[in-house]
This record gives sequence, C-alpha cells and structure tokens, in this order.
Amino acid sequence: MNLGIDIGRVIIAPDATDDNDTSFIGGTMAHVLATPPNEGLYEVLPDLVRRFDGRVWLVSKAGTRVQEKTRRWLAHQRFFERMGIPPHQLRFCLERAEKADHCRELGITHFIDDREDVLRHLDGVVEHRFLFGPQSTPPAAGLVPVESWRFVRAAMDSTWIVD
Repeated sequence: MNLGIDIGRVIIAPDATDDNDTSFIGGTMAHVLATPPNEGLYEVLPDLVRRFDGRVWLVSKAGTRVQEKTRRWLAHQRFFERMGIPPHQLRFCLERAEKADHCRELGITHFIDDREDVLRHLDGVVEHRFLFGPQSTPPAAGLVPVESWRFVRAAMDSTWIVD
C-alpha cells in the first residue's frame, strides 16, 4: 500500500482570507512561511507514515514559483524530518490530470486531495480516494469525504488499514 497526498489545502491550511487556495498564490515569502499546516496534520500523519511503512508521497500541481514556495514552507516547517518522509518523495506536476501519471508510476493505492476533479482523474488508478476538507456538495460515488485530518484517521482506521 502506498499513500499519496496533495499539499495545498490538505497539508498546508487554506488562506484565512480566501478559502479557495493557500496564501502561496499571491503571498510574500513571509506570508507563505507564516501559513500554518492544516489542523491535526502533525498528530495524524506520522502515524499514517508508520502504517504505510514510509511509502507516503506528496504529489502537488504547481508552477515553478509555487513549487519554490512549497519547498521553502516544507523546509521551514521541518516537515520531512517531523513526518519521517524522505524529501525525494515529493512530486510536482503542471496539470492536475498529471497526478494520475505519478500515482500510476508510484503504485499509489490511497490518495488524499481537496479537489474532486483531481480524484476523478485517479478513477481506475487509485483504489481509495479521499476528498479532503469541507465541501459544498456531496462527493461523487467512490470518493470518501474526510473533512479534516481527524476524519482521515477515522476513515483509514475503520476501512482499509489494519495494524
């Protein structure tokens, strides 16, 4: 089993003034570095990394500028050290649909993303797809809604991962 996780609005909290995205799009580097992780991330993700035996990949759609901001945020948070994920397990793509290519190559079995359109691209590629964060409409069939990291833990505990 291999876990894939989106970064913006899943690992990194959405911008408090614009819940459509993180502060990375137009924010200064100081604003970027001050952006918090999503609530519960540091309590839940280390356990998932352990349960997936370290086979956890970050897969994010971002252009060059946002990739740099993301790498800086991850370093500032000491994310890889705190989570036990090797830094080389970070992948970027320029189009959301390309996440499916990464998932296919990496053998991702579980994926967490805040965008339903991304998860639809993973249909037939990733068996267990989790739609993260509050949503305005019910998710499509085959997607598991997880409003927060606490719900991610509950979904993993009750459905697919057994110690």
